[in-house]
Amino acid sequence: MTGGTEVTDTTVTEVMAELATLEDPKARVVNERHGDDHGVNLGSLRALAKRLKTQQDLARGLWDTGDTAARLLALLICRPKAFTRDALDAMLREARTPKVHDWLVNYVVKKSTHAEELRLAWLTDSDPVVASAGWALTTERVAKRPEGLDLPGLLDVIEAEMKTAPDRLQWAMNNCLAQIGIEHADHRARAIGIGERLEVLKDYPTSPGCTSPFAPTWIAEIVRRRDEA
Repeated sequence: MTGGTEVTDTTVTEVMAELATLEDPKARVVNERHGDDHGVNLGSLRALAKRLKTQQDLARGLWDTGDTAARLLALLICRPKAFTRDALDAMLREARTPKVHDWLVNYVVKKSTHAEELRLAWLTDSDPVVASAGWALTTERVAKRPEGLDLPGLLDVIEAEMKTAPDRLQWAMNNCLAQIGIEHADHRARAIGIGERLEVLKDYPTSPGCTSPFAPTWIAEIVRRRDEA
């Protein structure tokens, strides 16, 4: 996270010390199963962020520590529109844990004036984790601002590449497939058909009361709920 006024070591050190007091070994074990190397309860992290309020310089300093909990906190107290396009690109490529990656995309990049430029750049990136961010931003547009999107073209790519895509990229493409089917009735039958043929996440374990991420099931359930509303 580059640019801006440097935060004094003491300031960052004080926050890091507080984060250390919030560390829970049991939470770390659970988080590490999902690839996230921290043990701070997210509710506690949000409470700390609420107390600190927006502090861009502190956010930069916390990000630069490389610590996962510190980076999550940084994403909660930063100003999304203060980052350049190149800074956001660099941050994404540094954000190798799933939670940092997801929060960066959802809490910062989506609010940035550079979101569309980055969406297009990331969508075809050779790094599947970076590409997954491009697909996440595309899913956002499918749902909220579909004008100008080539939905049939997106379905073509999903149909050709989702089955063999690495896990995180596959998950992001599947989300986009489901969103196209949910939001766009004229493409719904094709989206369902692609999901049925590829069978991606068909056997994904789903807790009682939760909707399966298997696209045909997901699409049908959300459309049913909307029809009944």
